[in-house]
Amino acid sequence: MEHCLPTEEDLRLTEALCGFLSKSPSPFHTVEAIRTRLDAHGFVCLDEGQNWDLRLGGSYYTTRNGSSILAFTVGQELCDPKFSIAVSHSDSPTYKIKAVPELVGPGPYVKLNVEGYGGMIDRTWLDRPLSLAGRVMVEEFGNISSRLFAPDEDLLLIPSVSIHQDREVNKSGSLNRQVDMCPLYSSADGDADGFAQMIAARLDVTPSQVLAYDLVLVNRQQPTIWGAAREFVSAGRLDDLQCAFASLEAFVGSSNKNRISVFGCFDNEEVGSGTKQGALSTFLADVLERICECLGKSRGEYLRGIQESFVVSCDNAHAVHPNHPELYDERNRVWLNQGIVIKESAPMRYTTDAQSRALFEIVCRRAGIPVQSFANRSDSAGGSTLGNLLMRTVSMRALDIGLPQLAMHSSYETAGVRDTAFLTHALCEFYEADYTFCSDGSIVVG
Repeated sequence: MEHCLPTEEDLRLTEALCGFLSKSPSPFHTVEAIRTRLDAHGFVCLDEGQNWDLRLGGSYYTTRNGSSILAFTVGQELCDPKFSIAVSHSDSPTYKIKAVPELVGPGPYVKLNVEGYGGMIDRTWLDRPLSLAGRVMVEEFGNISSRLFAPDEDLLLIPSVSIHQDREVNKSGSLNRQVDMCPLYSSADGDADGFAQMIAARLDVTPSQVLAYDLVLVNRQQPTIWGAAREFVSAGRLDDLQCAFASLEAFVGSSNKNRISVFGCFDNEEVGSGTKQGALSTFLADVLERICECLGKSRGEYLRGIQESFVVSCDNAHAVHPNHPELYDERNRVWLNQGIVIKESAPMRYTTDAQSRALFEIVCRRAGIPVQSFANRSDSAGGSTLGNLLMRTVSMRALDIGLPQLAMHSSYETAGVRDTAFLTHALCEFYEADYTFCSDGSIVVG
């Protein structure tokens, strides 16, 4: 197994990743950070509710719910509507604040009533400063506006029960989310209205103007690069913002005159994607069809183009744990800083097949990027991701990949410093490649 120290580029990209993570405490902030990057590159924002005017050589993006985004560039010499697509997701496991959040007592304590969002590791949220992030709907002059909310403050903490009151705490790991995971917010003599007042004060509105919110808990521990050779990076939300960042870098840094390049980042993957903005929605299909319509392509041309299209689903993968290697397949196991992970599953929980893998292997060889193979142990069920869900509304050749990481779904995860650059370079090569799928299953790669 080859081990190479991080390069200056690896560290530069990882430092940029850390900045992106700090700006993205919620899916709404993630999409805003992506929009800011696209705006800086001259992309035109399109409203789904308005007519679109697209041109060859143009660069565009549209959002849905403020938490999912699709961006695309149209090749200057485009003939057939063929799409090269890379997708990731904007959400991460956390706890969502309920509509009536205050839990008053015992005594003067005020806690917040939360519900789990996704499959997080509960104990990793204990005994650390937390804050809130998301969006708040505000009444203004009879209308309703959406405001991003992420105060740069330590507002909450979920305290453990001390070992003196729970002598078995190191033997039992289960926590009751309704009882054990309620964050302490205040001790202001049981003030049940303080939460609404806090939100209003930070948005410079009155409490009566706050109509509704989508707010989640945020781990306040900042991203860090560490290790004897600075080869590791740890942060909240690496799953899946590391892939979102790398695919965005590749998307804005590449061009293809003969194809339509698409970048996608979807919300709600961690809870099944079954929302209007999730991968199970019609968002991708709607946008692809509208692109073809605006470019004067017929329905038949669109359907033929889909058969020459390819989607890479990018979602992080499980690296071998240093203390528990027995939990992983004997051969199909992956390591930090050793390359991009191609995921495969016999029950097809991932979309990877021999054809899609072969195309991506060629892409990575051309880019000089190492590739690893991941499969779950045959006696252990794995998780799901975006690829198969997208296929329900737009069926095309697809591949599931990711970057290796430790402690997936912890509030503070760990990945390799080299791997962000690996994915960026591989996806640049993917976006710039021309390829044709033949009826006999072969692929012509230009």
